[in-house]
Amino acid sequence: MSPMLADLTHQPGEDGFLEGKMLIAMPTIGDPRFERSIVYMCVHNPDGAMGIVVNKAAPDITFPDLLDRLSIRTPHGTKEIACPVLAGGPVETGRGFVLHTQDYFSDDSTLPVDEDIGLTASVDILRAMATGRGPRHALLALGYAGWAPGQLDAEIQANGWLHCDPDPELLFGFDLDAKYATALAKLGVDISLLSGSAGHA
Repeated sequence: MSPMLADLTHQPGEDGFLEGKMLIAMPTIGDPRFERSIVYMCVHNPDGAMGIVVNKAAPDITFPDLLDRLSIRTPHGTKEIACPVLAGGPVETGRGFVLHTQDYFSDDSTLPVDEDIGLTASVDILRAMATGRGPRHALLALGYAGWAPGQLDAEIQANGWLHCDPDPELLFGFDLDAKYATALAKLGVDISLLSGSAGHA
């Protein structure tokens, strides 16, 4: 497991934290980097928070492009791998993180987020995906969203974020443009009623 992931892990069962939830940016977020973003929370504890933006495409790169850049070859006859490459957040944008179902798990490099979803930050999972041994569903994110201790909680208190439960389409669906409205609809919020002056939801 990478040092960054190891440093942020904690024992499950702590109350009041949002691991395994989806954050939905409100117009009051005040940070253009997160405008209309949905973030899957991988870590949230007293030491800080870390998540992956799941509805913003990384510019000018596809999964086959990425494999080619890393000199990972797919065996002849292997069907093209359907895996979106996303701009996962403004921190460490040169690093890749794979969010995936836990039918793939590496003791050395996978951080289990919940019983269904894991996060892996090693090239081994890409090699596994290239040879048909990878997870059933996955997305690759370049970079991540990170918060210092207490920072995310303060943003939530200031109406910067709502949160909802994930589902496979919100996490791994390819229609990135639809995810924001879909997440709000899960909460019964009409996107057309949101404005920069929105109050408590």
